[in-house]
Amino acid sequence: MNSKRLRWLTLSVLSATAFLLFVGNLPTRAADQQQGASSDQQQGTIDARVQIGLDAAPVPLNMAGKNRALVGLGSYYVNVVGDCNGCHSAGPQTEYLPGNDPYFRGQTAEINPATYLGGGRDFGKVGPPSTPDIISRNLTPDKTGMPEGGRTFDEFRQIIRTGVDLDNVHPNCNLIVTTNCFNAPVDGSLLQIMPWPTLSKLSDYDLLAIYTYLSTIPCLSHGNPGDVLYNDCGP
Repeated sequence: MNSKRLRWLTLSVLSATAFLLFVGNLPTRAADQQQGASSDQQQGTIDARVQIGLDAAPVPLNMAGKNRALVGLGSYYVNVVGDCNGCHSAGPQTEYLPGNDPYFRGQTAEINPATYLGGGRDFGKVGPPSTPDIISRNLTPDKTGMPEGGRTFDEFRQIIRTGVDLDNVHPNCNLIVTTNCFNAPVDGSLLQIMPWPTLSKLSDYDLLAIYTYLSTIPCLSHGNPGDVLYNDCGP
């Protein structure tokens, strides 16, 4: 076999090999492109939620030192998806500014900043007449800047994950505690109205976003020291 024919045969083999490798990589390249497009779409969805959340915040936010993406996503969960203020305001009568109740004709929804997430809604009793009324808690930050009256993120996460009432407002009745308490089978160590069984499924990142957002809203103080709604907003 002469050298010219040998070179031609070698080039033919190399070309065929390259073609087969190219064709074999087409599904991988297509998958990579699809995955890249999916990632871009997912990121776009997250960015959209962040902006929607920031636009939905009904009060001025203290963004100093805060992660914008976390704040926006947290607001998205609190104000758009969860309607947390529906429970953690003082009740339907004061949830919206006067003349801004969306359930009335010709009125639009404008949240009352004086009660926003400050707690105080009375849900009544969850058991016999002897059981205590359940009052929603104040979620606003105190003078430390931490939400829910100074709760750390670990405490906040524990509450959402397990439903534990760290304030121990309505313990189970016993020989010593006979009022403002629950009898079995109700577990007085757990929050009885707050939908923690559902919220517990959120990721740690989601919970951090909610916690971060709650740290940016204005502090509201209600009641007296020792009251579950009291919040020391500082000077």
